[in-house]
Parts: sequence; structure tokens; C-alpha cells
Amino acid sequence: MTMNHTTSLGLGAICCAVTLAASCTGAATAQDAPAPDETYLQAAESDMAWFTEARFGMFVHWGPVSLKGTEIGWSRGGLRRGLPDSMRNEAEAGVPKAEYDALYQRFDPVNFDPGAWVAIMLSAGMKYLVFTTKHHDGFCMFDSALTDYDIGATPFKRDIVRELAEACRKAGIKVGWYYSPPDWHHPDYYTEHHERYIKYLHGQVRELLTNYGKIDIMWFDGLYCTEDKLDSRNLFRMIRSLQPHILINNRCGLPGDYDTPEQTIGRYQDTRPWESCITIGTQWAWKPNDHIKPLKECIQTLVQCAGGDGNLLFNVGPRPDGTIDPEQAGHLKGMGLWLHQYGETVYGTRGGPYRPGDWGVSTRRGATAYLHILHWPTNEIRLAPMPSTILSSRLLTAGEVTVTQTDDAVTIAVPEAYRKDVDTIVVLQLDRPVDGVLLTPSGARSVGKPTTANNWWDAPAGRTYAPERATDDDPDTRWASAAGTSACWLEVDLGEPVTISRASITEFGHRVQAFTIEYRTDPSRPWQQATTGTTIGPRQDLTFPPVTARYVRLNIAKTTAEPTIYEFRLFGPE
Repeated sequence: MTMNHTTSLGLGAICCAVTLAASCTGAATAQDAPAPDETYLQAAESDMAWFTEARFGMFVHWGPVSLKGTEIGWSRGGLRRGLPDSMRNEAEAGVPKAEYDALYQRFDPVNFDPGAWVAIMLSAGMKYLVFTTKHHDGFCMFDSALTDYDIGATPFKRDIVRELAEACRKAGIKVGWYYSPPDWHHPDYYTEHHERYIKYLHGQVRELLTNYGKIDIMWFDGLYCTEDKLDSRNLFRMIRSLQPHILINNRCGLPGDYDTPEQTIGRYQDTRPWESCITIGTQWAWKPNDHIKPLKECIQTLVQCAGGDGNLLFNVGPRPDGTIDPEQAGHLKGMGLWLHQYGETVYGTRGGPYRPGDWGVSTRRGATAYLHILHWPTNEIRLAPMPSTILSSRLLTAGEVTVTQTDDAVTIAVPEAYRKDVDTIVVLQLDRPVDGVLLTPSGARSVGKPTTANNWWDAPAGRTYAPERATDDDPDTRWASAAGTSACWLEVDLGEPVTISRASITEFGHRVQAFTIEYRTDPSRPWQQATTGTTIGPRQDLTFPPVTARYVRLNIAKTTAEPTIYEFRLFGPE
């Protein structure tokens, strides 16, 4: 320690001498000093090109915890340093710390075959991999010289990270590493010795970017971690020096190169790349008898991400023996079969020319636009007028389509026999590309300013999430309820009694567990029930017998967290 301290002082003295010499000679002044080079903070646009064209990647959460079938990292008992008290206390219900930390002694995935994983990725049409090299539980799935708590200490011993990197590159799949800055196993993390942990973190990232060839993505997951707690600038500087063309996500105390909405489809954003990370089941790591999303939802999730100008990083959790669950693999293959037919509408496209709506999404490439009709709220899809002239149209999914363009609208009509359950794709050939993206009203009943039981926007700077955001017909905005809310309501005034028979609701995440839609014609009368439901999720369309109402209320009775609603739309009979 004495030598380090002396060295530091000596370096400081040298720097002072150089500064004084420059000042005496008049060679430079503070005003003349060049701006610091911060190009390491952002990837070059040319390095982002492959990412925005790929659209589809595989996320893999795997480790010794698969022996328990519980969530990776989060199910480890013990103190979760660095998190709010409410989240730290949740650890008490997890797997006891001593048991969790000893799981690696039994971890022997004898059937792990990186070639088989790659074959599944290729069959799915996936273009890149992001693999969990270390999660919050601190266990390393690679051979690290900085810890014994790694794959080398298991009965398996083989360096899984090395084998995956080699198999992916051989198949032309881009390679990415997930690495968790939080580490609830490491004794120094978020203690008075946190600086020692920072050296450990930087050292392991150096290993991952030095020992495994060209790496394309560094995917951090820094919960509640700030730039100063991770020494992020020096970390980014090192990463770019080791891998100049790498991409870094936005979870390491700095914005990085792209955004990462989690367990929800990102909202339309074409000014900065983004990627939704979503599980194919209900948790990140392998879970016995897990509920796997239907193939239709899997495909539509990918399409909606592309229509919002983003990517989908779709997560699987391999089993303890190293194999990927056959049901998960089967769904991925089904996605690949769909992409084999219609991949031109996803790969290498941009979102637009229309923003996502209650009917679906659109993608575009040059002067070609693809309309992905995922829902038919009415027999005809009426879209905003388009500044380009439509030269021709066809149904890529086979059949007949009628497209009518006027100064007021673009109308799409497809006979019911040719509508596909998953995605009806209409191709429009335009006389020129559309600049900008068009917002199309849904045709919902217009409402005045809605009222709510409580609002997060009552907090400072919360107006962005005011209740009218849920009825503005803009899927990119939302209303958020107050912190701690488990039940609330959103009421709209239609201005006069009208007939309604349908509703469409979209929420952030999967928080709502029980709700009713209620109505009345006069505020002095009791509420009557129009319909009821359980979950909402990315989209819930409801039909009910026609009712006459002026006041309509979305009454949320049960949630897993504070409800936040993107859109609450009401429609009359067709």
C-alpha cells in the first residue's frame, strides 16, 4: 500500500510539472485544451447496423439454480445488498443461502451440446445470442482466474462460455455476454470494501472480452447501479479498447448503445435502437412444467417489436442436463418456419410507416411497406392518409385484398376467408419512401378528460403519466397509478349517452389480475357491470352485449403491482 500511495503522489507531481512548463511557455491555455475524447461511450453507427437489421436474438439464463427450478439469482436467500429495503427482504422466502451457494457442487449438465443450441437458434431464425456468464447470484459460467466460484469447480468442469462462443461463430451467429454488476455472493459488493469488488468486476469483464475471441454485445444488468458505483466510464473505456466494435446496453450506469425494455413490448421509438427482453415462459431460468407462451403470441411479439422499430431478445432456460426444453425448442422452430416464409417483412426493416395501432403494426424497407394486421377491430382497417402514392398492393399471406387510397384515408379490406389468425400481411408498393411515421386513430369513442381513483402523476414530475394518457389514442403514452396501489379505477365521460359493445385495453407488463368494465348514464345512478376479466397484458379485446352509457369505468380489483394503462378504448357496434 505504501508503494501504491507513493506512486500516486509521484505521478501527480509529474503532471503538475508538465502543466507548469506548458503555462510558462504559453503553449496552451485552459480555453485551448481539446475536448476530452468520449467516443468510447457510444458505438459507431456502422457497428449498430447489424443489430438493427437482425431483429431477433436468443437470451439464455442458465446456471446451477436449474437444479432447483427456481428463478436465477432472485431465489437465493440472504441479504440483497444495494437494493431498496422492500426488495432486500423478499430474499427471506428464497432458497436458503447455504443451499443455493452449494448447488454448483452438483451441477453436471452432461447433455450440454453447444451445436444443438446453435441448431435451435438457426431453426428459429435467430441472429445473435446473449448468454448469462454471471447473474446476481455471483456464479460464473466461465473459467475465471479471479474466483473459484465458477464452472471449473463443478463436476462438469468444461468452459461453457468458450464452447458457446466457438459454436456460434462457426454458424455465423453473433456472440453476446450477459454480466450482472450486482453480486450478492461476493463479500465486498456494496460494503465498505466495494472498491475491491469494482476491481473484480472490471477484471472479469476483461477476461470475457480477452479470452473468447470477437464479442459483439456486452449486456449488463445493473439494478440500481449508478455510474460511480461501477466506475462505468473507465469500464466502457476498457471494453472499447478490447473490443472496438462491441455494443453495450443501457444497464451499467450509462446510456450505452441501446435500450432494453423488459417483459414488455417496447413502445415505438426510431431515434435510438432498442430490444425487448422477454421470456418464452413465466421465468428466466428453467421451471418444471412452466407455462409456455402460445406460438401465435411468440410470433406476434416478434412482429410487434419490429413494428415498433426494435428487436426481440427471446429467452429460454435450459434444463439441468444442458438440453433446451422440447416445447420451447418446438415453438422456436415454429417461429423460424414463419420467418422462412415472411422474414422479408421483419429482417432489415424499419418500423412504420404507421405507428402500432389496435389493428397491428407496419414495417418498411425503402418504398415497400408491410402492414401486419394482427387484429380486425372492424371489417375494414382505416388508416391515416399517406403522402406517397400506392402503386400496387398484394396479400403476402395469399388471397385477395382491396386497398383504397384517398386524401382522407387508406382503407384495407380482406375477405374473412383470407384473414390469417396469426398475421395477415399486406404489401404496399409506393412511389417513394415515407419520411416520418403516421399516427392512426383507432376509431374509439372520443372522451373528455378522465378521472381516476389515484395517480402517480400527483408526485413531482409525474404529469407524463396523467390519466388522459390512457385515452389519447396514442399507444406510446400511458397512465400510471400511485405507488403502492393494488386496486383503483379509471373513469371516462363520453359526453352524452352512446351505445358501446366493445373495449380494448393495453397495459404495461402483466400486472392486472382482475377487473370489470362498468357503466351508467347518470352519476346519481349505481354502476352496472358490462363485462369482467382477469389479466390484461399487452392487449385485451372484449365484446359484450350493447349497453347505453355516458360514464364508463375500468375498475381494477386485483394487481401484482401498481397498474399502469397504455390505452383504454371503447367502441360502438359495427
